[in-house]
Amino acid sequence: MKTEKIKEAVLIVVSFIIGGVLTFVIIDGENQISNNSSSSSGLTCSSANCTKVVVDESGISEAVEKVYDGVLMIRNYQNNEVASTGTGFVYKIEDDYAYVMTNQHVVEGADKVTLITSNDEEVEGEVLGGDSYVDIAVIKIKKYDGIVALQLGNSENTNLGDLVFTVGSPLGYEYRGSVATGHLAGKDRLVSVSTDNSSSSDWVMKVLQTDAAINPGNSGGPLMNTNGEVIGVISMKLVQTEVEGMGFAIPIEYVNSKIETLEKGENIEWPLLGVSMINVSDAKASYRYNFSIPNDINSGVVVAGIENGTGAANSDLKEGDIITKINGEEVEDSAYLRYELYKYSAGDKIELTYIRDGKEYTTKVVLSRSN
Repeated sequence: MKTEKIKEAVLIVVSFIIGGVLTFVIIDGENQISNNSSSSSGLTCSSANCTKVVVDESGISEAVEKVYDGVLMIRNYQNNEVASTGTGFVYKIEDDYAYVMTNQHVVEGADKVTLITSNDEEVEGEVLGGDSYVDIAVIKIKKYDGIVALQLGNSENTNLGDLVFTVGSPLGYEYRGSVATGHLAGKDRLVSVSTDNSSSSDWVMKVLQTDAAINPGNSGGPLMNTNGEVIGVISMKLVQTEVEGMGFAIPIEYVNSKIETLEKGENIEWPLLGVSMINVSDAKASYRYNFSIPNDINSGVVVAGIENGTGAANSDLKEGDIITKINGEEVEDSAYLRYELYKYSAGDKIELTYIRDGKEYTTKVVLSRSN
């Protein structure tokens, strides 16, 4: 009897020990799982000198801290008054100067441009160059203590649904330095825009779409991945009462292909076709124009005139022809024609498809240099 009680006591002790060990293992394992689930690395870096950051339950504060001092508010002064504001970011620091990227429409018409730093200091900038079709401008400022340059990434390495964020100055000075997060909602979106602030579109931009909050004043700011690499330059948003959360950014790869020219203060050389154009839809809707357009043709561009000495003048094109394709790509209107045309360079030979007297023809055109 005594022996059986001793055995029971030993079993109870052993059970407690085993139970304690199992409890420790389970609890420690849960802690490990919890730690692993609440802390994860950011996206794979897309630039060689990128520092990977951690995204955890606190959000992307590490990434924001990494870039915050490289984003500035921009003031556009005209006639000694602030005409508009926007955002820009430092993309390069060289010798005693920093180079800031922004939108051309942010600095358009400025007599003077100043930038507000993250330390709330106002510095004067020099606009080196800009282009309305790319909608990018470069500003040079003197280097100051604490300034940082943002790393340029690669939008092609991002996927739909990836977390993105921006830092900017929505609605001006009062809300400068605002952080907005969202997702990459779309890639390769084609959006018609006006480059001269008119009501009609004359250019098509291929852009990234995000649902991050974009407001007036964010223009020119960086769209970044969770490592703080710039994948695009904020350019616009759809402003309609029924639209919510549709902002757009110019892919950084496209910007990179033009930035060196703008930094040097040189004009981007766009190819010249050599025709004046009227949209088919406009020609049909107005009695001003006396062009014969078949009823079944609802898109394309009517050749309203041809400039002497250009590629168009040396082709088979005539006034009244309706251009419908460039190298097989549909031309919906003049904005899309420019979009397709500006994929090429002066001296390139392209094939135009056009309608004349209801019949379809093609002709070769050697693109000229713009004046």
